Amino acid sequence: MRAPVLTYQVDPEFSEEARKAKFSGNVLVGLIVDENGHPENVHVLRDVGMGLGQKAVDAVKQYKFKAAMKDGKPVKVQMAVEVNFQIF
Repeated sequence: MRAPVLTYQVDPEFSEEARKAKFSGNVLVGLIVDENGHPENVHVLRDVGMGLGQKAVDAVKQYKFKAAMKDGKPVKVQMAVEVNFQIF
């Protein structure tokens, strides 16, 4: 089995609340990567608050993957990604 490979990602936007507070943290997002490399059932597994969970979900919904492969065929897989919110 070969795991999915991320081929396109967008940077998440900060919520206004988090930006004003200069808040940083990591949100853990669960998803299923389908046979075409598209994310589905995107949801928050670990939130840090300040509206960043929803911002992370919005970003991950736009990700694109090279689908996971099993026996030479694309398959659906469940995975988690960490979305980092960092203000510099």
